Amino acid sequence: MDKILRELQDNQNVRANLSDLRKLIKEENEKKQLLVVVQKQEPLFFSFLHSDDAKTRKNAALLLGDLAYQNATSELYDAYVQETTLFVRASYLEALAQLDVADKIEALKDSLAHLLSSEVTPENRKHTDEEIRALREIIIQYEGITRHTADIKGKKVSVILMTNRSQRETVRRSITCGTATVHPLGVLVETEHLSELMKLRTYREMIFPLQKEGFFPADPVTCAQEIWNSNILGILNGLHKEQGSYYFRIECKSAFELEERSAFTKKLAAELERLSQGELINSTSDYEVELRMIANKDGEFFVGVALSTIKSNRFAYRKNAIAASIHPSTAALIMEIAAPYLKEDAQIMDPFCGVGTMLIERDERVPAREMYGTDIFGDAILFARENTDLAKKKINYIHRDFFDFKHDYLFDEIVTNMPLRGKKSKQEMDDFYRDFFEKSKEILAKEAILVMYTNEIGFVKKQLRLHKEYSLLQETCLQAKNDFYLLILSYKG
Repeated sequence: MDKILRELQDNQNVRANLSDLRKLIKEENEKKQLLVVVQKQEPLFFSFLHSDDAKTRKNAALLLGDLAYQNATSELYDAYVQETTLFVRASYLEALAQLDVADKIEALKDSLAHLLSSEVTPENRKHTDEEIRALREIIIQYEGITRHTADIKGKKVSVILMTNRSQRETVRRSITCGTATVHPLGVLVETEHLSELMKLRTYREMIFPLQKEGFFPADPVTCAQEIWNSNILGILNGLHKEQGSYYFRIECKSAFELEERSAFTKKLAAELERLSQGELINSTSDYEVELRMIANKDGEFFVGVALSTIKSNRFAYRKNAIAASIHPSTAALIMEIAAPYLKEDAQIMDPFCGVGTMLIERDERVPAREMYGTDIFGDAILFARENTDLAKKKINYIHRDFFDFKHDYLFDEIVTNMPLRGKKSKQEMDDFYRDFFEKSKEILAKEAILVMYTNEIGFVKKQLRLHKEYSLLQETCLQAKNDFYLLILSYKG
C-alpha cells in the first residue's frame, strides 16, 4: 500500500492505483489503514474526483464509497451533478449509497424524475438505466416501498391457476365459483369470487394474465411497450385499495443463457419504469409484484402477474420443510385424484412421512380417524409435529424405521411419497421395494388401499407381478418429464 500511496501523491498511475486500492481494502485491516490516510489527505483524494480522466473519476468515487467515508458526501454529490460522462454518473451514486445522504434525498428524487421524463437514445440507454437503478436503490433505503392492500371482493377477474400440466382437467372440474377452461399453463378462470377460488388446494400458484391470447415479443423495448399497453396499471389498481407506485421484479423462464437473460430483464425493467413514469418501479429485493415471463418454443413470452399482496392461507401450516418434501399442492392434487378410493374414519399410515404433508392433505380431503407417520430423519419428525399443530390436526409421529415399526391394530390405508433413489444402486432400490411390499402386508387390513407417489414405477410393477395379493387400481402420470406417478393399489389380505 505504501508504494501505491507514494505514486498517488506524485500523480503517477492514478487510475490503476485507485483500482488496486479498492482490491486491497477488501481486507479489513488494510481498509482501516487507508481510512486514516484519507482523513489526513482529503484534498488529494477529493481532487481525483475532478481528474480529466473519466475512469479515474469513477475509481475515486467507488473507492470513497467502499471506505464509507462520510466526509466525502458533499464532494461526491457535487461531482455527480457536474458529471457529463454518462458511464461515470452511476458510480457516484453507488458510492453515495454507502453513506448517509438523508439531506440529499429530495434532490436525488428530482434527478430521478428528470431522467424518467427525458428522451433516451439507444446508445445512451444502458448508462441511463444504470443511473436510474442506482438512484432507486438510494431512495428505497430511506423511503421504503409503497405498500398496497388487496381489494378483491366482488371484482371480476381472469386468473390462471398454475398446475400440473397432465392434471389440468382434474383442477378444472373442481372449480365451482367461476367459468374454467384448460389453458397451456394450467386452468384459466373467470370469476367474481376470487376469495373462494383461493381456497382450492390443487393448484400451485395464481397468476393474473396480461392477455388471454397471444404472446409478447422477445425484444425488451417492444415487449415493455406491449406490457404497458396491456393495461397492467389498470389491473393492479383494480385489485388494490391504494394507488401509487408498484415495486416489481421480473422472473424470466426461457432458453436464454444467464448473461443474456439478465441483460433482457434489466432492459425490460428500465423501459417499464420509463414508460410508466415511475408508476412501476423495479426492485429485486423488496417488491409486491412479480412479472412472470415464460417463453414458448418460438422465444416469445406469456406474461402474467403474481401478487404478494393477495395472501393465500391454504398451506399456512407448512412452516417447515426439508429437501425431499413434496409440495403441498402436489399432495393435495394426489388426494383429489385418489378421493374415490379414500374412506372416512380410516386408519392411515405414512411410512416415510417427512414433514407430514401427505397425511395433513389426506385428512383435509377426507377426514381420517387415526393417522401415524414414521421417518428415520429426526428433524423431519420434529418439523412434522410443528406443522401438524399449526394445521390443528392430530397425527402420531414416530422417529423410527418403517421396517422396524409394529402396531397393535392394522391400517386401512398407506399414503406416502416414496423415497427418491439418491445414491442407491438399482439393486438396492429393487430390494427396498421388495421389503416395502413385504412389510406392508404386516400392517394392512383386508381390502386396504395404498396411495403411492413414486418415480420408480418399474420396481412397483415388478412387485405387483410377484405379490398377487396386491392389485393396481389406478395409474396416473403427474410429471411425465421426471416419470412421477400416482399409483393406487389394493391389498386383499
